[in-house]
Amino acid sequence: MANVIVIGAQWGDEGKGKITDLLSRSADVVVRYQGGVNAGHTIVVKGQTFKLHLIPSGILYPDTECIIGCGTVIDPKVLIEELDQLESFNISTRNLLISETAHVTMPYHRLLDTAAEERRGSYKIGTTGRGIGPTYADKSERTGIRILDLMDRKSLREQLEWTINYKNVILEKLYNVPPLDPKEVIEQYLEYAERLRPHVVDTALKIYDAIKRRRNILFEGAQGTLLDLDHG
Repeated sequence: MANVIVIGAQWGDEGKGKITDLLSRSADVVVRYQGGVNAGHTIVVKGQTFKLHLIPSGILYPDTECIIGCGTVIDPKVLIEELDQLESFNISTRNLLISETAHVTMPYHRLLDTAAEERRGSYKIGTTGRGIGPTYADKSERTGIRILDLMDRKSLREQLEWTINYKNVILEKLYNVPPLDPKEVIEQYLEYAERLRPHVVDTALKIYDAIKRRRNILFEGAQGTLLDLDHG
């Protein structure tokens, strides 16, 4: 098996999950390289159903290394729920690696996503309300929170205190949405950080090493080409 990229050629839901699961069985490394929790697939193994939105399906195979790359946007709450689900069925998650430079979806991203969609009226874009677009927007503006920021308690507090107060102004003044409590959000995400810390690495280095060693790599895409900003 050469290195393979699975990409949807339409609007998503083309059956990528089934193909990815099939190819994962012969892959050494499976890389989820973009997208967020708005994508996902259902896998049935030995009669047990697993719904994965972030974790690559290769996690179900004990010798497969699974990477959530820097192009993804990660909702820690959903990711931890997936980890807990897998571990409750005695499926090891030790081979899951998370990019330290992947961006993090925050509560204000979800609120802004939903509020903006409601205001669009007949121009709705069909967002899932999971905060994916606003997370990527912050990444482009260089104001987003990255996984490595979660790992630094002092830096995270400083960044979020400013960012949440800024986002609260938009939520309150533009959308009439009640503000978030910065202290509550910060404490919650510090807890998430400790749960995810063992999995956080420089995934670019891991992928480079895998290519150098001629390992079989499967790159797992999300959504579809016709939803792309440039080609959709």
